[in-house]
Amino acid sequence: MSEEAGVMLVVYDDPSDRQSFSLDDTSSSEESLDETRLSLETTNDVIPYIGKRFATHDAAYEYYSEFAKQCGFSIRRHRTEGKDGVGKGLTRRCFVCHRAGNTPSKTSNESKHRRNRKSSRCGCQAYMLISKTTELGSLEWRVTGFTNHHNHELLEPNQVRFLPAYRTITESDKSRILMFAKTGISVQQMMRLMELEKCVEPGYLPFTEKDVRNLLQSFRKLDLEEESIDLLKMCRNIKEKDRNFKFEYTIDSKNRLENIAWSYASSVQSYETFGDAVVFDTTHRLTAFDMPLGIWVGINNYGMPCFFGCVLLREESVRSFSWALKAFLGFMHGKAPQTILTDQNLFLKEAISADMPTTKHALCVWMIVAKFPSWFNAVLGERYNEWKSAFYRIYNLGAIEDFELGWTDLVNSFGLQSNRHIVNLYDLRSLWALPFLRSHFFAGMATIGQSKSINAFIQRFLSAQSRLAHFIEQVAVAVDFKDQAGEQQTMQQNLQNICLKTGAPMESHAASVLTPYAFSKLQEQLVLAAHYASFQMDDGFLVRHHTKGDGGRIVYWVPREGIITCSCHHFEFSGILCRHALRVLSTGNCFEIPDIYLPVRWRRISTPSAKLLYSVPSDHAERIELLQRIVSTLVTESAKSRERLDIATEQVSILLSRIREQPVSLQNTRDLALKNRNI
Repeated sequence: MSEEAGVMLVVYDDPSDRQSFSLDDTSSSEESLDETRLSLETTNDVIPYIGKRFATHDAAYEYYSEFAKQCGFSIRRHRTEGKDGVGKGLTRRCFVCHRAGNTPSKTSNESKHRRNRKSSRCGCQAYMLISKTTELGSLEWRVTGFTNHHNHELLEPNQVRFLPAYRTITESDKSRILMFAKTGISVQQMMRLMELEKCVEPGYLPFTEKDVRNLLQSFRKLDLEEESIDLLKMCRNIKEKDRNFKFEYTIDSKNRLENIAWSYASSVQSYETFGDAVVFDTTHRLTAFDMPLGIWVGINNYGMPCFFGCVLLREESVRSFSWALKAFLGFMHGKAPQTILTDQNLFLKEAISADMPTTKHALCVWMIVAKFPSWFNAVLGERYNEWKSAFYRIYNLGAIEDFELGWTDLVNSFGLQSNRHIVNLYDLRSLWALPFLRSHFFAGMATIGQSKSINAFIQRFLSAQSRLAHFIEQVAVAVDFKDQAGEQQTMQQNLQNICLKTGAPMESHAASVLTPYAFSKLQEQLVLAAHYASFQMDDGFLVRHHTKGDGGRIVYWVPREGIITCSCHHFEFSGILCRHALRVLSTGNCFEIPDIYLPVRWRRISTPSAKLLYSVPSDHAERIELLQRIVSTLVTESAKSRERLDIATEQVSILLSRIREQPVSLQNTRDLALKNRNI
């Protein structure tokens, strides 16, 4: 077919190919199949040839793409001749190897940041050219040029699937991934679930973890102002449905959301009993909006993490952290924790000193240890693991004097005297080293072992970051999931038979009062106590291991007042009596642990469910909550002696009779009955 004389419009899909890829259209159309040499044996006998016909240029592209996949490369659209809707429209299309052309030179613009991407282009000349023809009145496309000569190695079948052209996420898979994201599971878990659903081997999905992360990131690139408006709307909607949901926020001078903090009803209830020791983790950011994220977490009486609150900040500053702390205290009715664990953030340290002056501030050791690879791996090389083990040993020492000597030896033996991280750690030693912290209560959260469960708990929130407005909902889902899992674990713990190891009356008494988690900690100390000897002195007892000839701990015991203390400060640190104190109690014919050394926060108590209060009017709910706290205190105080218990039983019986004489509100009865049935 002859072509109309004149200028033909040539459009390059990639402008960089204009100079780097050249074809002689006349010679290519006359190239015979005999001159074509395949670079790789294929499993498909049908290969492109001159004259092969296609109904559309898209059909030709799909055909050549499948051929390329079997050969070990991918293709892209190179250039077109003509334009749809102009004259004869598209007349020619050229498809080339993905490595055709050369890396385009970019003009430098210092004011604009560019990513330093590596290019795979190497000037490969493999291509397929198609031209539009008309035969018997019907349009079709024919192959007028083809070569499969490559100047690079072709990929094996198990490698070619990783090329971007063959990595696709279908619409149904996208919906599934977004649904998984809302549940808070990690990308790795998403991939494994979809592999199981599709019955494919690990790593053989048509997309990679990176593709999934990019997909999730694309949904997060939204306008922050619009997202902020949606976020506040969602908070107000939640508040309308649940009056006990709490949130606070600030607006800047341009009427934009600056900071926002929130907490759920169940979190406030948990804090009432377990808010004595808190972790405030501010090491993470909400990636989509580059906002610092803070999460308040604690440990309940069954040794499981519990969520207290969350905050998103515009920036990290003393002012922002101060606002966050005040908002949190507002949620918790002004009750500050005894201790708070954080990262090495100087702004946060200053804010805590000002807004929580009575709270002991310490640094999370696991957040410090997490930075060790970047701090010391290159410096220490093969000795890094040796250093880490030595650090843990020094960290767990009992006496401050032993720590000071051990630290000096540690630093000298590894030649780290001038290392800036070592200098900084030593300056802050009173905030992270156990010898300096043992006289303060941390519920076990200052130890390396407990850190793993807390960190895993926090990661649930971070793996579910999508739209800002949905983040609060996603956190609620994660918290609710954890609450349900916690209830199940609590039930399993309570159903387990307690195994008594010593046969001592103190052990059986503690087993009846403490949760299985807390009792296991006390039982460890009871078993060890049998290996210690006690020596009475003028002002107390000296307790040391039976194999030791010197040293030991000093225990002071006042039997009449039921007070016992030990120089190891184990009870002050964990809320569990130490082996030294238990040895003295056993020697003094004490058959029950004094009540004050079985703290309420470690007892078999069930915190009142916040769900009970959801549909009850706010003032009524607050009065119920107050009554529950009074009753809890009444039971605790009454159990301290038989006389107290007799008085309490008598007076409560009289009070209950008087209450039953009063009229009943029908609406409140329905509300409470409904909630009890749901629970």
